[in-house]
Amino acid sequence: MSTSESVQNSLDISDFDHTPYYCEENVYFLCKKLCTSGVADAGGSDLFVVFISNENKQIPLWHQKASKRADGIVLWDYHVVCIQKRREGDTPHLVWDLDSSLPFPSPLTSYVSETIRPSFQLFSEYQRFFRIVHAPIFLRCFASDRRHMKDSVGNWTVEPPVYEPIVAEDGAVHNLNEYNEIRAPDNTINANLSNEVFTQRLGVVIDVGQLEEFFSQIP
Repeated sequence: MSTSESVQNSLDISDFDHTPYYCEENVYFLCKKLCTSGVADAGGSDLFVVFISNENKQIPLWHQKASKRADGIVLWDYHVVCIQKRREGDTPHLVWDLDSSLPFPSPLTSYVSETIRPSFQLFSEYQRFFRIVHAPIFLRCFASDRRHMKDSVGNWTVEPPVYEPIVAEDGAVHNLNEYNEIRAPDNTINANLSNEVFTQRLGVVIDVGQLEEFFSQIP
């Protein structure tokens, strides 16, 4: 067992901060904790923040704790998880989803089949797309003043986290909308796309059929 695996096994989901309905902030701090605890590379080079959404802001995901149904399905407007690319031989890539009832973390292949269920026939308005952002870039550039959680008169629709809002290194106070506005990609996976994820502030967008292939191709 590698050092990162032994540390991973000592981490419990309760060790991570979690505020319901603030998945983007939860993942921001999850990435930081994975880096500082030794589960991930100290600089986060093996971590990727993944925004899941579509133009209609309606994406079904299964095995979600917020669901009141036996199958755990929730129709989110968007969701955010962390995917860790593993480089050790046959070790599976991992999905860290604080809102999932599946094992934490889950192998990417089982998470895709159980939570995303690409074989399930969906109407076009429910198709899921994935914005993949390299964690080191996300941790520098992401900002949210939580304005999306206020109603028209400024009241909270959901209570915010107790800590201060996240401000980007460049001083930006809110750019969440740039990350969760996701349209169908007009590209296919290629070497350029696999390399762009390491340089683009907003990462790259792929569809559900490309997700596992993408992580097998990035260096």
